[in-house]
Amino acid sequence: MKHTISVLLQNRPGVLSRVTGLFSGRGFNIESLCVAETLESDVSCLTLVTTGDNFIIEQITKQLHKLIDVIKVTDISDKEYVEREMVLLRVKADANTRAEVLRVVDIFRGKVVDVSPKSYAVEITGSASKIQAVIDILRPLGIKEIVRTGTIAMARANKG
Repeated sequence: MKHTISVLLQNRPGVLSRVTGLFSGRGFNIESLCVAETLESDVSCLTLVTTGDNFIIEQITKQLHKLIDVIKVTDISDKEYVEREMVLLRVKADANTRAEVLRVVDIFRGKVVDVSPKSYAVEITGSASKIQAVIDILRPLGIKEIVRTGTIAMARANKG
């Protein structure tokens, strides 16, 4: 089962390396990883996606807690949460395909961020399934390049 884990950690050199080393040393795979500073410049939020049963995820969580620079570990998969990814695509856009590329980008609420005589660079944000749908639709038109972020996620606020 896929799990999204949010980790607050000290923003220091080598911390990310220790986290990824923990995974590789135990044979666990990281499907997606995204990390950036929080409101506090000395604290970063790392969002990672991995797969495993409840026992494996519990082991990962316990091992992460043991790392010195880790502040908090939360498996947000058990809660309601919002997740997003972003993709930048360079798509062939000649006289025959320009209008179709623009229609697809508009349907998926994306933006054209760069234009050249032979291609468009487009930005799409959304869930992983939305990103994959855009890629699947644009692939026959001629995708030249793909750059994709990892998943970022945030637990939803309590409604009460």
